[in-house]
Amino acid sequence: MSAQGSAVRRLALTPGEPAGIGPDLCIQIAQVTQKHQLVAICDPDLLRRRAEQLHLPLSIELFDPDEAPCPSPPRTLKVLPVELAATCLPGQLDPRNARYVLRTLEVAVHGCQQGLFEALVTAPVHKGVINDAGIAFSGHTELLEQLTGSDKVVMMLATDGLRVALATTHLPLRAVPDAITAPLLREVIGVLHGELKRSFGIESPRILVAGLNPHAGEGGHMGREEIEVIEPLLAELRQQGMQLNGPLPADTLFTEKYLSQADAVLAMYHDQGLPVLKYKGFGNAVNITLGMPIVRTSVDHGTALDLAGSGNADSGSLQTAIDCAAEMALHRLSEDS
Repeated sequence: MSAQGSAVRRLALTPGEPAGIGPDLCIQIAQVTQKHQLVAICDPDLLRRRAEQLHLPLSIELFDPDEAPCPSPPRTLKVLPVELAATCLPGQLDPRNARYVLRTLEVAVHGCQQGLFEALVTAPVHKGVINDAGIAFSGHTELLEQLTGSDKVVMMLATDGLRVALATTHLPLRAVPDAITAPLLREVIGVLHGELKRSFGIESPRILVAGLNPHAGEGGHMGREEIEVIEPLLAELRQQGMQLNGPLPADTLFTEKYLSQADAVLAMYHDQGLPVLKYKGFGNAVNITLGMPIVRTSVDHGTALDLAGSGNADSGSLQTAIDCAAEMALHRLSEDS
């Protein structure tokens, strides 16, 4: 049965790297009642073993797609089984399980595409061990872009009172200026503007755009990307009705004067925007992939192998990701109906 039309959202949940804290976080959030139905795409024996190590009660129920979505009761988790390749120990990476991690994502994405799930929430994966298994892998975002056949996806992180999207993501700093082109910015801003309307219910989004260079180029004395690329492109998009403020110096953009008048910030590169957001909301922030036909949110942290199985992992970011995914799914349902 499709989850469409139900007051309860049905969300796919992938625990990510089995040796990391992803399974721990899924077990921890399952200890309390969830307003929406969570379905973990993973090996149920992994969850059972990890719950025993954490000394937390967990009842696992096999997922039945023909049942109507209902809130997830405490200490219970629905599971759509995907079998591990090798027994997993907390904190000990095993390349044999790399394809298992990718398979959980493939199953989850397919379920979203079929309308079985209304959103995908992901716990962290470990890029290194997947590559060690001989699989070229640059990250969740790039894989999901491929699996969904999306033309252009945009990474955005959000926490209370701040949303930061990125024009470029995991590029060496020396490669960023060449990557900042008018076609790229037109695509990124178009996706960001459209998703703020469709997935967040913001009728007329207001976007702050950071400059690339210090002081936004200081009139061309510290770089000409603002004059030659960013400003003309923003002027073009303003003519189409978008509310875009910039390019602004990044060192003063993240102040109340500007943020109080904006719905999102577009940073030119990864470490221009994300340190500010993570300082403000680390542990209670969410990573959102914009521009896909499915809703996808994720945690704002990594696998934390040293914490796996210890009971000391903080599930705040995963809970935020779940709540955000459900809200986005609801907005999309309303916007698309």
